[in-house]
Amino acid sequence: MIVIRNETEKDYKTVEEITRKAFYNIYVPGCMEHYLVHIMRDHEDFIKELDFVIELDGKVIGNIMYTKAKLVDEAGEEKAILTFGPVSILPEYQRMGYGKQLMEHSFQKARQMGYDVVVIFGDPGNYVSRGFKSSSRYHICLPDGSYPTAMLAKELRENTLDGRKWMYYDSPVMQVDEKEAKDYDDSLEKMEKKVLPCQEEFYILSHSCLSV
Repeated sequence: MIVIRNETEKDYKTVEEITRKAFYNIYVPGCMEHYLVHIMRDHEDFIKELDFVIELDGKVIGNIMYTKAKLVDEAGEEKAILTFGPVSILPEYQRMGYGKQLMEHSFQKARQMGYDVVVIFGDPGNYVSRGFKSSSRYHICLPDGSYPTAMLAKELRENTLDGRKWMYYDSPVMQVDEKEAKDYDDSLEKMEKKVLPCQEEFYILSHSCLSV
């Protein structure tokens, strides 16, 4: 039986462990996503109503967390939006549809709360099936004017974005201090850090931009 519910304090340690296992050695040797989860809950931009866990037969196997973000147009008008991450599923349950269920559940709740746009950074192959498109299609760029290949956007309500050029700003909590993250990881049960080919794939994707 599958249950999706809000995270509670008793889930905190389990969720951080899941996040660590899900991301370890995927993007870099080790990971820092579990540290982001650890500090995100106390930040003012964290949205607890959109913090969900998914249970399978009473066992928590995944989590999704959201923070506030914003778009700013060329006239300085701001639009409140969302970003999520990390979204984590235990490795042995990945590629079974549980992450998709978490996302769709959270999208429905976000709409009910009045949000209409989500911008994330991720592998397009993991998200286009959920309705995400290149941010360039919505004229959403970074403050430096670039359109990263990994920056994706989704309208929770169709035709929300009206063709204006927007600059994207995420929450300061996303700017993780690498030393603090390493120190936190070092305080936990040891996991072997490895250099894997997928890390080079991530480097290429995360450092490439579209020519628009």
